[in-house]
Amino acid sequence: MALSKELIARLRKDFCLDWHGDHGASHWARVKQNGLLLAQETNADFEVVELFAFVHDSCRVNEWEDPDHGPRAAEYVERLRFEKLFTLGDGQFRQLQRACSGHTHETTNADITIATCWDADRLDLPRVGITPDPRYMATDVGAKMAREK
Repeated sequence: MALSKELIARLRKDFCLDWHGDHGASHWARVKQNGLLLAQETNADFEVVELFAFVHDSCRVNEWEDPDHGPRAAEYVERLRFEKLFTLGDGQFRQLQRACSGHTHETTNADITIATCWDADRLDLPRVGITPDPRYMATDVGAKMAREK
């Protein structure tokens, strides 16, 4: 898939928070797992979902309030792509950037891949003591999974 050892090493090097914190690698792995499960049902792009899982919170500067971390991640993936740390087509890349930039402030998107990314992240809210609310999920599958949590 889209994740390489080189990309993971770069993310780890650049990540300024605790690698094992609330928004670190274990969260990214759970978002990937959620996303790939969702993508099987939604037919979202698996590569975009997988990359989103590992980059969406990679530019956070703290574990609490950081409203600009999504847009920073969208810019960061431009550098990673330029450095050839992953390969996506132009349409996929636009989906990845859009998913990163909007994942905190937006609730839904007509693009099923972007919506799947957002739900994958929201399904991991229990890590910070929040129960995912089916009303705020972007896909029907995500809403169903939230009701089952």
